[in-house]
Amino acid sequence: MKIIEPQSWKPELQTFKEAAAKYYAGEMKRNEYKGISGRFGSYAQKGDDVKLSMLRLRLPAGRLTKEKMAYMAESIRKYNVNKVHFTTCQTVQLHNLNLEATCNIMEGALDAGIVTVGGGGDFPRNTTCSPLSGIDKDEYFDVMPYAEIAGQYAMKFINMEKLPRKYKIGFSSSPKNVPHATMRDLGFVARPDGKFDVYSAGGIGPNPKVGVKVAEAVEKEDILIYVYAMWVVFRENSDYKNRAKNRSRYMQERVGGPEKYREIFQAKVEEVKKTIDPEEFKYEVTVPEITKKGNGTIDNVRALPQKQDGLYTVVWHPHGGIPKVETFCKVSDALQEIEAGEIRLSPEETAYIINLTAEEAQKFIDMTADDSARNQFEMASSCIGSSICQVGVRDSQALLRECIQAVEAAELPYYALPAIHISGCPASCATPQLAPIGFRGAVRDRQSAFLLTVNGNDRQGEEVFGREVGVLFETEIPQFLVDLGKTVAASGKTYAEWIAEDPEGVDKVAVPYLPQA
Repeated sequence: MKIIEPQSWKPELQTFKEAAAKYYAGEMKRNEYKGISGRFGSYAQKGDDVKLSMLRLRLPAGRLTKEKMAYMAESIRKYNVNKVHFTTCQTVQLHNLNLEATCNIMEGALDAGIVTVGGGGDFPRNTTCSPLSGIDKDEYFDVMPYAEIAGQYAMKFINMEKLPRKYKIGFSSSPKNVPHATMRDLGFVARPDGKFDVYSAGGIGPNPKVGVKVAEAVEKEDILIYVYAMWVVFRENSDYKNRAKNRSRYMQERVGGPEKYREIFQAKVEEVKKTIDPEEFKYEVTVPEITKKGNGTIDNVRALPQKQDGLYTVVWHPHGGIPKVETFCKVSDALQEIEAGEIRLSPEETAYIINLTAEEAQKFIDMTADDSARNQFEMASSCIGSSICQVGVRDSQALLRECIQAVEAAELPYYALPAIHISGCPASCATPQLAPIGFRGAVRDRQSAFLLTVNGNDRQGEEVFGREVGVLFETEIPQFLVDLGKTVAASGKTYAEWIAEDPEGVDKVAVPYLPQA
């Protein structure tokens, strides 16, 4: 395969710059601008009084090297960026950017090896991956090198025939299925024998579907055949006329069910093998070997032992995935001095600082102490919300802040509530349907509200989309969670133990908050 070098995208940026200048000058409407800017990973934020933009810096497999982080920190300081977001697709978004910052950061990112092109619009999106791949004691093997090569390869489709919608690829290194590989447009799941099972046509949001297992025991060297075949299957079997149903998960029903879809996909794989030059799919990867040695030990809930003896990972989870820019820059500065140090971003908006000695781990724990979750409930995730997102209907970040404050004030024990997932609209970017407790933006009696879902599960082989309980007024959700936490605490059990004994326990606590018959 031929790698597309980041700098090769520079000539295309002129199209974006011209459109952005017109939009900021009031000479182009928001919707027209969106049709152009999305291709370059940038969107206008909500609000017309002051025009501001977001920029999505795509990071294949969620891998944020210290060199890339240094570029981001430099840009934050240079352009006074005041909002950063770790996204559920394992990227970094910069918000509240003016015209100069948007254009200059986008172009400079290419020199730092960061591509924004394809970060939005109907294109292959950032390839997701198990964030602790290569260091997780429970993994089957390190899938990150293959996720990175698949992400690089998929970039070629950006300038080819138009896709019906976005194309998301995920890689999972274990049944934990953190990147939801079984529920992506195309997912590769590691096996104990060092091969992949492949899933296709899955997705979260309206009409959620677990992907169809289209292949088993696929050799590592064949993964790009499946990336190419999915591109063809998607184009040939999707509905270009109905954008709302253009995601690949609708194809399962459109072609006649999962079995028929499997037949179509497998036939396309065989066709690709016969008609496309095999050189198209050949690649080389080097699976990194971590030779760094650690010494000493650390006992802290935010320090995770790696499978490499003496090394640790520090868990850094800013509320809602929005770190303080000062902390972000401090972490970047400190990371430059760490041998083999880098950050892995999680679909749950957590940043993992990896390959640390015990002494280094303590340093990063202290540095991020006032900017990270203090218990499992605060490990919640949230989309950016309607205050910024054009398609958002509810301010998910505001709700999360209110919930954290209420739970903290109630002084609930740390085990009483799980991490909640909040999405501001049905797109469900924060995957509420797969969380133990999820909320999705809605309306009730013409008031701001959220749909409550419970008992979602994303583990491979046990995938369950959360059951809908009902719609709660936004203003009452914090107190509902406090009541729930008190009920669990009174049982003397953890939330997981409590809900396992009474799967409808949340429903009972929610009764006073639901519409009465």
